[in-house]
Amino acid sequence: MTNGQAIDKGSSIKLRGRDRRLLNLSTKLTKSEAKQIDEAASRSSKTPSEWMREVLLREATETHPNLDLVSEIVGLQLLTMNVLAPLARGERISAEQFQAIVRSVQSTKVKAAQEMLTRRREPKEV
Repeated sequence: MTNGQAIDKGSSIKLRGRDRRLLNLSTKLTKSEAKQIDEAASRSSKTPSEWMREVLLREATETHPNLDLVSEIVGLQLLTMNVLAPLARGERISAEQFQAIVRSVQSTKVKAAQEMLTRRREPKEV
């Protein structure tokens, strides 16, 4: 939890071209968790606090850093399913039908990827 009392509302000094950071958030980690954080930060050439700030803000804004990649993978999955389904039933698809499938996939893949990522973030029921 944050402590709103700790914020100095009177200061709007800029520091290194950015707003001054006034609020500290803290958590407790096990030794193995702290090691994982240190290793992840090191792989990114960042300090643990810089790395954690980025992760927290990314999660808070609900954007996924690999949304483009996940969207393309979901698009391939949708294309494959929509093309193979009629073929598995012994049907043929025309060039026009194929183009319609491609257009449909292009227009829905990002939303489908976002929905998939959102579902994966939700806590799993035990």
